[in-house]
Amino acid sequence: MAAAAARINFFLNPINPLNSKATTHLRTRLHFQPSRRRPRATSFCTRASATPLHDEAAASDPFVLTTPLYYVNAPPHLGSAYTTIAADAIARFQRLLGKKVIFITGTDEHGEKIATAAADSASTPAQHCDIISQSYISLWKNLDIAYDKFIRTTDPKHEAIVKEFYSRVLANGDIYRADYEGLYCVNCEEYKDEKELLDNNCCPTHLKPCVARKEDNYFFALSKYQKSLEETLAKNPNFVQPSFRLNEVQSWIRSGLRDFSISRALVDWGIPVPNDSKQTIYVWFDALLGYISALSEDTEQPDLERAVSSGWPASLHLIGKDILRFHAVYWPAMLMSAGLGLPKMVFGHGFLTKDGMKMGKSLGNTIEPNDLVHKFGSDAVRYFFLREVEFGNDGDYSEDRFINIVNAHLANSIGNLLNRTLGLLKKNCQSTLLVDSSIAAEGITFKDTVEKLVEKARVQYGNLSLSSACEAVLEISNAGNLYMDGRAPWSLFKQGGAASEAAAKDLVIILEAMRIIAVALSPVTPSLSWRIYGQLSYSKEQFDAATWSDTKWGGLKSGQVMAQPKPIFARIENPTEEQNGVEAPKKAVMKDKLPQAKRVVEA
Repeated sequence: MAAAAARINFFLNPINPLNSKATTHLRTRLHFQPSRRRPRATSFCTRASATPLHDEAAASDPFVLTTPLYYVNAPPHLGSAYTTIAADAIARFQRLLGKKVIFITGTDEHGEKIATAAADSASTPAQHCDIISQSYISLWKNLDIAYDKFIRTTDPKHEAIVKEFYSRVLANGDIYRADYEGLYCVNCEEYKDEKELLDNNCCPTHLKPCVARKEDNYFFALSKYQKSLEETLAKNPNFVQPSFRLNEVQSWIRSGLRDFSISRALVDWGIPVPNDSKQTIYVWFDALLGYISALSEDTEQPDLERAVSSGWPASLHLIGKDILRFHAVYWPAMLMSAGLGLPKMVFGHGFLTKDGMKMGKSLGNTIEPNDLVHKFGSDAVRYFFLREVEFGNDGDYSEDRFINIVNAHLANSIGNLLNRTLGLLKKNCQSTLLVDSSIAAEGITFKDTVEKLVEKARVQYGNLSLSSACEAVLEISNAGNLYMDGRAPWSLFKQGGAASEAAAKDLVIILEAMRIIAVALSPVTPSLSWRIYGQLSYSKEQFDAATWSDTKWGGLKSGQVMAQPKPIFARIENPTEEQNGVEAPKKAVMKDKLPQAKRVVEA
């Protein structure tokens, strides 16, 4: 769905076939013949209301988190990767808190554009969807995305849920039939308002002429739910985040909601309308149901109520800002019509640019996420975008800044601190801790600093302030480097006696801080965090079982033998070369070319 921004205009500004004010300026082009009386407006009590993510009253409920279902007209792009990286970090943090997490992602696979893309590649729509959907699964694996459910809208269980939902909304009197005539952009898969088109009725996005179409469609009575949506947002200000997105949504609703088309008569590649096999359900009315159908177990007979009982309502819909209206206006109204609870929060994040410019194939400045992962590794990619982009706002990618940030934070501040500490421990203490970390830190203010920063990171993760959470954890390593430089244990060891004992305590203190960093940063850099944990002589099973309570000071014990010091993160080099007497940048490379899961590299 996130990749389908170009097809949203008809949904964003649909025509209410029964609203004369909305249709006056298009009456020469639009002809409606409603076959069913519009139901009277009613008020609704939903089963759930929006609540903050840290609401303790819901501590026993599963934390259900979704990304958009990504449109498979093309392989995944950087925007899709960014949303999913952020969702994965949030899911991993919630697991650290001990929550049962259901992390849902997947692909949106119906619509005319999919059929066209398949024909262009000389394949069937089903074959095309299989290939593109698999490319998402492969990328998520490369990015260390630990999802729980991957739903495809071509799954039989999804179709069954969609049909049941549609029938429920129909039975509630919220679907009716009407004719629509207008200019249609095949690439956007939407009808266009004539005033937004360029010369020769060209779509401003695709620069191709729109075609005249007349369709007999089914409409959803969105306008019936205006008052209910206004009341929901007024009572639940956390329902849409960040807060400035809430202002946008409230403005849309105040301007007046209009009914929208939810079927297509000329699109074969889709789910048939239950009461009319000659039409298919429009992709958005279909795809949004993926958040619920994903909750169905493959071994069960698909059933809407059973799926809902498995985890609905969702705790968080994480989306790009371009599809905010679908999730914050249309989706809640659809759920109200079906008598289902609303998600607790819809969070609309910003867009990514490259070197200050919007990315696009025509500009030749797109970034393939697989290329980034192959070049720099998943930890670097995940850390940069979550640390450098203030979550909710737009953010920019620059390779130079990427390299500088990753080197300074992961290789220098964190990686080198661990490596030099383990080196001193091996040289002076046979890699063995001589005292418990709780005892070593008695009377040491550095411990208080770490505890305050860990609590700050916890709060920021819970608030979805992912950049601030990364910053708090980085501050622990910065403080550790200052402590190490101020204490100079290498000099204390040379003095022997009490000075040497103090130096041994200093190393334990630093290594305890590194243990805490590994846990606290694991939502963002899971592979790097495991390598840190492994250096501290813990097993993979112990790392996987870690919870946020393991960020409490006092984990390391006297007698523990640390692993041999091996740098945990490859510093990225950005060499230059002479070209015609002028130095030009070469392609950035990692010092170590071993696969990430196996490499032990110089920090």
